[in-house]
Amino acid sequence: MPGTPDIFVAVLDEGADRPARVMAFNGHVDLGTGIRTALAQIVAEELEVALSQVEMVLGHTEGAPNQGPTIASATIQISAVPLRRAAAQAREHLLALAASVFGVPAGQVRAADGHVICDVASDGDGDGAAPRRLSYAALLSGRQDVFRLAESVKLKPAGEYRIVGRGAARVDIPAKATGALTFVHDVRVPGMRHGRVLRPPYHGRDAGPFIGRSLLSVDAASVQHLPGHVAVVVDGDFVGVVADREEQAAAAARVLRVQWREPPPAPDLSDLAAALRGHPSVLRPLLAQGDADAALADAAVALQRTYVWPYQMHASIGPSCAVAEWRGEQLTVWSGTQNPHMLRIDLDRLLGAGEQNIEIVRLEAAGCYGRNCADDVCADAALLARAVGSPVRVQLTREQEHVWEPKGTAQLMEVQGALDERGNLLAYDFATRYPSNDAPLLALLLTGKVSAEPRTLEMGDRTAVPPYRYPHLRVVCHDMPPLVRSSWLRGVSALPNSFAHDCLLDELAFEAGADPVEFRLRHLDDRRAADLVGAVAQRAGWQAGDRGSRGAPGPDGLLRGRGVAYARYVHSRFPGFGAAWAAWVVDLQVEPASGRIRVNRIVVAQDTGMMVNPDGVRHQIHGNVIQSLSRALLERVDFNAQGVASREWGAYPIIGFADLPEIDVLLMDRQDEPPMGAGESASVPGAAAIANALFDATGCRFREPPFTPQRIRQALAWRGVHTVDDTEIQIS
Repeated sequence: MPGTPDIFVAVLDEGADRPARVMAFNGHVDLGTGIRTALAQIVAEELEVALSQVEMVLGHTEGAPNQGPTIASATIQISAVPLRRAAAQAREHLLALAASVFGVPAGQVRAADGHVICDVASDGDGDGAAPRRLSYAALLSGRQDVFRLAESVKLKPAGEYRIVGRGAARVDIPAKATGALTFVHDVRVPGMRHGRVLRPPYHGRDAGPFIGRSLLSVDAASVQHLPGHVAVVVDGDFVGVVADREEQAAAAARVLRVQWREPPPAPDLSDLAAALRGHPSVLRPLLAQGDADAALADAAVALQRTYVWPYQMHASIGPSCAVAEWRGEQLTVWSGTQNPHMLRIDLDRLLGAGEQNIEIVRLEAAGCYGRNCADDVCADAALLARAVGSPVRVQLTREQEHVWEPKGTAQLMEVQGALDERGNLLAYDFATRYPSNDAPLLALLLTGKVSAEPRTLEMGDRTAVPPYRYPHLRVVCHDMPPLVRSSWLRGVSALPNSFAHDCLLDELAFEAGADPVEFRLRHLDDRRAADLVGAVAQRAGWQAGDRGSRGAPGPDGLLRGRGVAYARYVHSRFPGFGAAWAAWVVDLQVEPASGRIRVNRIVVAQDTGMMVNPDGVRHQIHGNVIQSLSRALLERVDFNAQGVASREWGAYPIIGFADLPEIDVLLMDRQDEPPMGAGESASVPGAAAIANALFDATGCRFREPPFTPQRIRQALAWRGVHTVDDTEIQIS
């Protein structure tokens, strides 16, 4: 509740004959990343209790502290810190209580397995005496002690860890495997009705004077003959229907006659590079050292390249869903959001109910790793529930999810890089263009509660500074408002920026006649980064000087190649701070006739610092790799004059299990180092490693994902490699 103290850890007496119950609270949510398990491990470790005794409460606005959105790989790295301190503080208090009971100094008691143990007998002689034990439950019986989080507290030494650093089974998997877990889509409330929304014809756009002002008329009578006590709700450009049953609401949404003002044409995005260059922007210098212009002019080798990253979707497997219920002035929303406290603020702006009267119950959903429509559908449900006086469940259609989810934004990276006469890196001039904002809650825009004036978000600078040593360096970001509705997607701007960094570095290594791995190691000042690149190369069996097909098919008619890339995800407001280090080696083959790529093996090494749950980190890396493969090889949003044109899975394919390669994960042993975020880091080098492997296979450089068969065939045709219908190939 706003204005009430946050609780991080509560140790509860469940009766003298039962172990104490531990409840721990964190404002972030588990998106399938395993943080519910990892956070429970941290608490169990510091409190010296069994992992099974810890119950995590995540994201619930009535219980969990407001620690901001679940983004930027920051849960274990940042938001877990107060949780750990609170657990340690609770342990120290229990030790002090027990020492008082035993009548010994605090240094003569220890915590273990939910008990405080004293090895000194009551007469002061510990020789041969059985240790005295008191359970946490016994110590807390009849007490209620409340403490403010201490600025400093004695933490358990990492060398004594018995839970943290060891693999632990995900606590959420059994319920998911048996169907016992309640996802947000499964919520049912007594008296609940069902809603559907009708979106405006400015598909996937949320800026401009026509937003919230395009509805001409709604013919409520057009659905009155339908069963289900159909109600029609209209507020500005927000239009929804409510019925007793879900299929009735869906039918009403199809039949309802609505007239809209024709929106202006959407921006022409057929040439992304041109669209981004021509879009208004504000130049933001990030870093300058040396004299980049002079160095580039006098360089032995200078390259100028342009890299383009497409618009992409979060592509959540299930469309967003929410349930809302009003009880008088109190609103409860069951939501799959990853931003519960921010959502509560937005709902207050929309409804004027007061934050203290809004409760967000966060449940697992279909996932997103960024900003899908999970928040938007909560507002839809709340508006409809208030209008009809009943709890309302709203589930979007697949088309609505695809069209209206804020896209991972396109980016344009314009780069110049240079070598000196000895073949070493000399200069780097990097400019990135990032058209995005934070995608305001859609209902706020449709109802006119907030302005639809274009806004700009400064997030194009993630990992904008290259990780390699350039004596002369200039890095700038062109911040710009969105062209279409867009926000953050896994890796945010770091993935496209690193795609440009490591692709150009590969080109410079080629110009220098250097091995790609050796060249990276030569120019990495970060010792942990160099160790990581060396380790991934060794694990992959990298042989210096080896080369792939480079456009000359082998006896089996296939082209083969391998590529390497490295990045450390640097996030938050520039200059930001680093999460985990990650490096890829990719082995792939290309069938020239079809242009089809088969990725055979990926070796991924990651330095996460201390790993709370190594199994969980490995699982996260697998997820990052699979999603990154899909984004690099398949994913791109298409647009037309109305806006988003990719409205179903056929128009927006994602990778299937049959196309997944062998994934070999190497985890660096850094348990004595601070923990880093693992949620996004492994995704960042992926596209560059694939592009570099494609060069090794085909002899062609690919600077714009996705690397579709059409693009491969086009490039090979230009090189004179046999393809199918070379004369009719189009880049798509």
